[in-house]
Amino acid sequence: MNFDLSDELKALQQRTRDFIREQVLPLENDPRQDSHGPHPALRDELVARARAAGLLTPHASVELGGLGLSHTAKAVVFEEAGYSWLGPTALNIHAPDEGNIHLMEAVASPAQKARWLVPQVQGRTRSCFAMTEPAPGAGADPGMLQTTAVRDGAGYRINGRKWFITGADGADYAIVMARMEDGTATMFLADMDQPGIVLERNMDAMDRCFTGGHGVLRFDNLYVPEADILGEPGKGFRYAQVRLAPARLTHCMRWLGQARRAHDIAVDYARRRQAFGRPLAEHEGVGFMLADNDMDLQTARLHIWHTAWLLDQGQRCNFESSRAKVVCSEAEWRVVDRCVQILGGQGVTGETAVMRIFTDMRAFRIYDGPSEVHRWSMARKIVQGEAAAAR
Repeated sequence: MNFDLSDELKALQQRTRDFIREQVLPLENDPRQDSHGPHPALRDELVARARAAGLLTPHASVELGGLGLSHTAKAVVFEEAGYSWLGPTALNIHAPDEGNIHLMEAVASPAQKARWLVPQVQGRTRSCFAMTEPAPGAGADPGMLQTTAVRDGAGYRINGRKWFITGADGADYAIVMARMEDGTATMFLADMDQPGIVLERNMDAMDRCFTGGHGVLRFDNLYVPEADILGEPGKGFRYAQVRLAPARLTHCMRWLGQARRAHDIAVDYARRRQAFGRPLAEHEGVGFMLADNDMDLQTARLHIWHTAWLLDQGQRCNFESSRAKVVCSEAEWRVVDRCVQILGGQGVTGETAVMRIFTDMRAFRIYDGPSEVHRWSMARKIVQGEAAAAR
């Protein structure tokens, strides 16, 4: 594995960094956002700026208007975009749209791409991914799926309830996971403005960086024609893995940018702030925290780059993406937590960006699979692998 970045990628990295600093950071205090994320008007302005800068939807294929970035290139660009909590929204690489775009490119039919994917790549529409359900439905265990799809003539009737659906409020279409009559799972595409889809409410959440927040959806006899099945019937769980392995990793990339931002703020503060006759940075307790931050940031980056490199070699990386997700979510969280400690009173107030990053990031250890579930899944694969080697 070669850690050198090409001149072209270095230039793209710098261009993204400059764009975030000059075009996005000044909008972080814009009033057009609330506890449920940026308002549509702010999102439209951010997207327009990224479009003008030639940075919009860079992970999409060149044929669709993106930059066709490899997974390794995404690791570099997405980290830079993540330096601001508005950066992923601007570049149209935020969750869940980034993962949905990847899935749609891989699985959708030409007609489905023309109808839903093309305008999404252009930044004109948003989507949501409706799989998670209230108890006793699917959560960390997707096999507990309760939402049903029953054949009705030339289509299906979908009934069920979903929650923690990121971006549901204001989304133009949804990818809906439902259980078929034979027990298999299928993904369906549905416009969100249909009467069979009800947004019951938006949930209060610690994070507020996702456009549309997190919603509770109800499906009441939603009719979906057979032509709007995404991929093949019965392969919903298989397609979920197509989406989730890279999406876990892009979460790690974006949040690495936020952790680096918090660290930069803490380093600057520790250099300037005096206590007991010297700068904070010269006190061993603070200096050790900064050193630990550097180690965690580098550890996270290496896991991201390695897994991205494996994905670029065509490997599935279910195990490696789980490992990276646990390592990165916990390492990046430790970085931000230390930054709060270093900043003291400024770390627990809105005087700097660190408090906001802290509250936004805590959920990262839960969504796209809690750390405990990934550890459990990894342990099963490790034991199975050892048993196979012994045989």
